[in-house]
Amino acid sequence: NFYFNGDYRQSGARQSKREEWAQGFILNYESGFTEGTVGVGVDALGMLGLKLDSGPDRQNTGLLPVGDRRAPDDYSKLGLTGKVRVSKSTLKVGTLIPRIQTVRSSNSRLLPQTFQGAQLVSKELDNLTFNAGRLTQNRVRNDSANEDMTVAGSGITGGRASDQFDFAGLSYKWSKQLTTVYDYGHLDQNYEQHMFNVLHVLPLGKNQSLETDLRYARSRKDGGSNVDNDAYGAKFTFNVGHHAFGAAYQQMEGATGFPHLNGTDSYLVNYVMLSPDFANPGERSWQVRYDYDFAAWGLPGLAFMTRYLKGDHFDGPGGVAGKEWERDTELEYTFQSGSLKNFKVRWRNGSYRSRNDTELDQNRLILSYTLPLL
Repeated sequence: NFYFNGDYRQSGARQSKREEWAQGFILNYESGFTEGTVGVGVDALGMLGLKLDSGPDRQNTGLLPVGDRRAPDDYSKLGLTGKVRVSKSTLKVGTLIPRIQTVRSSNSRLLPQTFQGAQLVSKELDNLTFNAGRLTQNRVRNDSANEDMTVAGSGITGGRASDQFDFAGLSYKWSKQLTTVYDYGHLDQNYEQHMFNVLHVLPLGKNQSLETDLRYARSRKDGGSNVDNDAYGAKFTFNVGHHAFGAAYQQMEGATGFPHLNGTDSYLVNYVMLSPDFANPGERSWQVRYDYDFAAWGLPGLAFMTRYLKGDHFDGPGGVAGKEWERDTELEYTFQSGSLKNFKVRWRNGSYRSRNDTELDQNRLILSYTLPLL
């Protein structure tokens, strides 16, 4: 159950407010595999979104489809996936919800984004995971229809809709503390991308550790697009007891911003709640973050997060030096036992300001309940 309120009223935007309320239902079935050398199975995903409140001047929150005059009363999606397993390798064909570096399906609204295509995941060698596949259609989070994929990103032009996104990747776990990842992505007639990631956890003593997350992505044009971007990111998190203190730095180089498939979440370290990932051409941005787990107070399931981000060194409107900042706060509680076990209450609040007069304040209230059926 999702309530969304976005307030643009101080910025002179064409639509001063976005406010909708909706109820979503997701039925997820995952079968096992038949016995034998080659095992087969099928997964099914059914989704329904119901409008509880909207209006012609308040739509386009991402919860519901955008209508000519008003959002529809409901919308639905159905996804079927066939799968085959041989040894430690699994091939899936049909509806997919990938969460890899090159494609991160968005699940930050009422219903998740899905794709049509095929994906192979292989773990034949110890500590090594290989994945590869092709996506052919994109169904964004607030739409029932599949469509061709397009490129999203600041300053990107010349791309065209495509029904072919190829991807491949390797992840190797060197030890309990160190993992390296490489991913390749190619949206035909739009861009090619190489991504590298190093993840390390350094134990520092009892209930203390330092997490390091280093990222680099090289993106170049394909076809008639102008994509030209190198993205650098580093994130560090110091965990001590029930506290986590984080800091991140991100830098864009090249003529355009960072490209990704339309509707997906971005891979960048400073992709957060409101800003389009602080990834304007040439932008530099940093982040500080604090998390707290209230289990220390005898309240397991209650968690708090707050963060602040600031970006600069990019061109704003009229050639003025661009600047932007964002502040987010989140509080959530998940019931741990009783009849309400797996019921989660989540409140998210964010504020965003930029030198181009964009002012946005946003609140999201999300109630979710997961009920195992089998």
